[in-house]
Amino acid sequence: MFSYFTHGFPNAIALPNPEGPITVGIDGGYVRSREKGQSHFEVMVGKSIPTDRPDLYLGLVQSHDEKPKRRLHEILKDQGWQENQQVTFMTDGGDTVIKIARDMAPASEHLLDWFHITMRITVMHQYVKGLAHLSPEEAEEMARSLRQIKGCLWNGNLHDGQAAIDDLVMDLDEIETGYASTKALRKAANEFQTYIANNAWMIPNYAERRRYGERVSTGFVESTVNTVVGKRFCKRQQMRWSKTGAHLMLQTRTRTLDGTLRTKFQQWYPGMKADGEIKMAA
Repeated sequence: MFSYFTHGFPNAIALPNPEGPITVGIDGGYVRSREKGQSHFEVMVGKSIPTDRPDLYLGLVQSHDEKPKRRLHEILKDQGWQENQQVTFMTDGGDTVIKIARDMAPASEHLLDWFHITMRITVMHQYVKGLAHLSPEEAEEMARSLRQIKGCLWNGNLHDGQAAIDDLVMDLDEIETGYASTKALRKAANEFQTYIANNAWMIPNYAERRRYGERVSTGFVESTVNTVVGKRFCKRQQMRWSKTGAHLMLQTRTRTLDGTLRTKFQQWYPGMKADGEIKMAA
């Protein structure tokens, strides 16, 4: 046993040594809305991966759920989480996604998912490849700038990385070319500049984390979004949803993926037979 102190807590909290760290990835997705005047609405999907216990899924419609933080808190508690246990939250930097994870755990860190950084850089690279057909010298210079930006951000060098982004934005403002997608490239660069500035506080040294075998991306969450949202809500089944219906379906879907749906029903209905009893009766 030891005493654990957290900022904002005047008294020591005596807690046992925690289990290994927990990684929580949270991302957003969109489903078709049945409401008049609204084409889509956002749903929240996540996955909590502890070191020593089974993974659990999270799914909700934040604009419908009155206490979304409580839902995430319950998942962590089900995995044995305690306040002195390290929790790493990995998100895409979206305000609604960060809001649900902020201040959730005292011993926590919040990281910007490397996948979402590289995805934006890749989009700009595609535009630059098109520019190369008309202005090869300018395109090569911009490709070099994008490689520099990616290298700086990967190594946690925010100062040089943001300076390189600023230079790229200024160069694009001054370039004169007949390339049809110049406007789109400028827009992508400006949005990336804002994205990095807004989420700078969540950018670590990704290279160092990788060397120590720590996660740098929530690729597992992208898969979770496809598993939870894509199959039932968007792909093949062209259904439109109310927020209430989507929220309830997400609860059922995530519990099914966890393998905890039956356990939850048994908590609600104590007289419900366990799996073993059903097999014996059969």
